Amino acid sequence: EKELSLTVKGSFEGTRDITLGPNGVVSPSCPTKFHYIKYAEPTLDVMLPKKRHYHPWSCKYSTETGSPVVMLNSLPIGTRTTIAEEKRFDLNVRALRCNCSCHQDLDMRFGFDLCSEEVTFLQKRKRYVASALKNVFHLQQDLTDCEVPVVAIITTGGGLKSMTGLYGSLMGLKKLNLLDCVTYISGLSGTTWTMANLYRDAYWSQKDLDSHIGEAQKQATKCKMGCFSMDRMKYYNKQLCQRKEEGYRTSFIDLWGLMIEYLLNDGKDPHKLSDQKEALCDGQNPLPIYVSVSVRNNYSTNDFKEWVEFTPYEVGLLKYGAFIRTEHFGSEFFMGRLLKKLPESRICYLQGMWSSIFSVNLLQIWGLSHSSEDFWKRWTQDRIEEVDEDPVLPTRPHELRTRMYTPPGPLSSALRGALTDRFSVAQHHNFLKGYQLHNNYLENEHFCKWKDTVLDSRPNQLMENPDHLGMIDAGFFINTSSAPLLRPQREVDVFIYLSYTTGSHTSTLDKAYKYYSEQKIPFPKISLTEEEKKNLKECYLFQDPDLPGCPIVIFLPLVNDTFQEYKAPGVKRCCSEMEEGQLDLTSHCSPYCMFAVRYTDEDYCRLLNLSEYNILNNSQMIMQALQIAMQRRSQNTC
Repeated sequence: EKELSLTVKGSFEGTRDITLGPNGVVSPSCPTKFHYIKYAEPTLDVMLPKKRHYHPWSCKYSTETGSPVVMLNSLPIGTRTTIAEEKRFDLNVRALRCNCSCHQDLDMRFGFDLCSEEVTFLQKRKRYVASALKNVFHLQQDLTDCEVPVVAIITTGGGLKSMTGLYGSLMGLKKLNLLDCVTYISGLSGTTWTMANLYRDAYWSQKDLDSHIGEAQKQATKCKMGCFSMDRMKYYNKQLCQRKEEGYRTSFIDLWGLMIEYLLNDGKDPHKLSDQKEALCDGQNPLPIYVSVSVRNNYSTNDFKEWVEFTPYEVGLLKYGAFIRTEHFGSEFFMGRLLKKLPESRICYLQGMWSSIFSVNLLQIWGLSHSSEDFWKRWTQDRIEEVDEDPVLPTRPHELRTRMYTPPGPLSSALRGALTDRFSVAQHHNFLKGYQLHNNYLENEHFCKWKDTVLDSRPNQLMENPDHLGMIDAGFFINTSSAPLLRPQREVDVFIYLSYTTGSHTSTLDKAYKYYSEQKIPFPKISLTEEEKKNLKECYLFQDPDLPGCPIVIFLPLVNDTFQEYKAPGVKRCCSEMEEGQLDLTSHCSPYCMFAVRYTDEDYCRLLNLSEYNILNNSQMIMQALQIAMQRRSQNTC
């Protein structure tokens, strides 16, 4: 058998090798195809089978290889052209036009408008919001669609602390009848764990949350010692091998996603992100938005990062206005066409990516371990103490690898061959592959709004699209889920900013304000003195009425202030109840440290009650923000 090698550099396929049988025949019904960019001056490089020649005068054989080069743009469209004639075969090529002359022909959506499904959802959701506002504020008349404000919950990450805290905050909003006033809820890192669990239930916000909170408590307080049992290791290996066979690159982030599945569930979680559309069909719940950032090799996160949003409808890069169907995320695209569809990932793999900041700890312990048993012992402690409480995160997460040495033992044996690489960056097929920028892209106001990388003024380098997108936890850049909700098309009036971070609450807020100011994205100025930052209250209202399009921000840092003396708003604790109000949220000995993997029932309930109380105790300020937003809307009615 001999091989014929064909290469079109920059094409989707790259190089294809054809094995010639004894008859030298390749079926014309299954021709080798290449998808390429016409304007890139592509060439077809052919490597013909080697030929042996006998030289009688020297009694030796020599080998020669034919390698014709074809300029593809010179080929007539639709006509078969012979480019090589061999004794056993002829090599023919035919150029065809791809039917992608307009956006309607593509499998991607290009544009900065909201997708049609989200527009439909917003129309339905307004009915819930308008009804809730009428009841809460005892309005005499129904609000028109134009008078209904858009309220969004934005969060910070923080592991189990943020997962538990978000449950408590949502419970508080539910008790105030304000949850139905919310149109969007966005999360990153640990808060995505709460969101993913809630949205399994198509009508979760219309029900009592006690059952969801009880299930979360069960998972947060269970023993984690089985995480690295041999049965679990075999399960991880099987799942990772299956994922690799499906066409995905497997990494430590996928392993971390499977660990999250174990930490948060009793068994295998079959749910996928696109399944959550069922929870939006009637507008019955807020629209969930999960946030990540895309990074590139050889660039720090500060130098190159691009915001990525995930909804049950679409996954997209904000800067380019490039969106694909959620069920197609991870599949292979070229020039906007879906060329190889992969099965949609289970949501645990996405959770591994959205909260990959915690895999730093996993990788560090793997590298420090001398054996699989040592690794098992280090990682499955109820509280991980090896990592600083407010860790210095790597600015180049793509360079964070485990040591090349792999410790011997059943841990390594179980995973050997299942991981493609050990990056702490999730690797997914780049749906922008082959994408070309318009010559006037720098004049596009929507692109410029998110133009914040060192490559934005260098189109050739910016569009050197790697085969895979590197995706990381947004907390590697700024610990906030607010970016997608500042798209002007979403017209958000009020942010309920829930901060669960283990470090400084105001540091993240200040970073967000500084970043949005530099990008000229409307965001209210954060006016807190250093003294106020040291002694934070439970709630703050920030607004800038003179800045067009600027949202109102209700900032609710998770602090233990009046909860120490009050068990409910206006209800003081008696002497025997004072201990229940004592929560250590900040010290190195705190049970709520960033990398804690298990709570006691008592610690869980106290944190849940605190986050609920802080919402209930500041209901007046939240309602004040909603009232201001309604007044603004009524003054600018259609």
